[in-house]
Amino acid sequence: MLVIEGAYVATLDPARREFVGHVVVDGNQIVAVGPGSAPVYEGARVIDGSGCLVTPGFVNTHQHLYQWVTRGLAVDDTLFGWLQTLYPVWLRITEESVYVAAQAALAQLALTGCTTAADHHYVFPRGAGDLLAAEITAAASVGLRFHPTRGSMDRGQKDGGLPPDSVVEDRDEILAATSAAIDRWHDPSPGSMLRIAVAPCSPFSVSGELMRESAVLARRKGVRLHTHLAETTDETAWCQETYGCTPLEYAAELGWTGPDVWFAHGIHFDDAEIKHLGATRTGIAHCPSSNARLGAGIARTADLRAAGAPVGLGVDGAASNEAGSLVEELRNALLLARARNGPQSLTVRDTLEMATLGGAQLLGRADEIGSLESGKLADLALWNLTTLQHAGIPDPVAALALA
Repeated sequence: MLVIEGAYVATLDPARREFVGHVVVDGNQIVAVGPGSAPVYEGARVIDGSGCLVTPGFVNTHQHLYQWVTRGLAVDDTLFGWLQTLYPVWLRITEESVYVAAQAALAQLALTGCTTAADHHYVFPRGAGDLLAAEITAAASVGLRFHPTRGSMDRGQKDGGLPPDSVVEDRDEILAATSAAIDRWHDPSPGSMLRIAVAPCSPFSVSGELMRESAVLARRKGVRLHTHLAETTDETAWCQETYGCTPLEYAAELGWTGPDVWFAHGIHFDDAEIKHLGATRTGIAHCPSSNARLGAGIARTADLRAAGAPVGLGVDGAASNEAGSLVEELRNALLLARARNGPQSLTVRDTLEMATLGGAQLLGRADEIGSLESGKLADLALWNLTTLQHAGIPDPVAALALA
């Protein structure tokens, strides 16, 4: 039994209650949350939370863990130029380098309040080893709840795609490997530490046939779907030239909208598309730092949320966001939304919700994580607000988000 006493508690429960009080944990579950002092539990470990904020553990909804070993390259490029620089470098990744990268990136996430992380791995050089297993082993060593995705690319330059042909795979091999990964690793049980999703990389690196068949496979297996979409104006122009439609129109035609789908970035949607995303409950992993680093644009997070689309936060890969900190994503999500639409467009509590409950919704786990409620998993973060960094800020949630 663990009791946190005297902390400011931001529950994110349906009533969005906040108070100075307690959180009680038994095993891996929250058994009590409330204002004031907790009941006495004989033999319990008690943590004095005075001067601290307790929040649900953060949920990282989009990352490329392997990119930790390629930080600080192509620092002044747009997305397409950045990718063309890094594809040949990523071709040399190995099982060992992916394990080391994943362990470092996940440790950084844990240090910034993350308890659940999704990863999008789509580069599988021949002879590189079992890269998905390397990530999963690294996540277990760090102790995070992990949602790796089996990504893929099958459309190289000879077929009109962006990646060099040397980094793409055969479609049938991809589907077989994806199915095998789900059968081997996916654990749908309550409280699971490991769940797999299906994640073809992007419209400009994946064939329409693979996108469509991946959606069929995922739904047959009962797992979720993830891909990059509407990240840059280059992508929009490429889709218009190649398919005669926008990225979202293309994805929707292939069966890629719905409550089991979440897109990374989702910057360049028009009003009708945002309405469609809300109506279908299709999720968006908002990656503000990476989007700014690559000059991709600012996602319309306030409009997406108002339309009913679930929105979570993602740090993206360390090659386009060297910091890899979810606290920074919280702050940058707030600042960029306000830079675009004014100070009322997103509140500090909106961004905290995106980092917690919003992310849990994207991963299909809002009934287990994302808020501090009795019966939910004890995925929480305890933040020390007595530091110089937070001094003088009276609102604990604002202190976390702004400082």
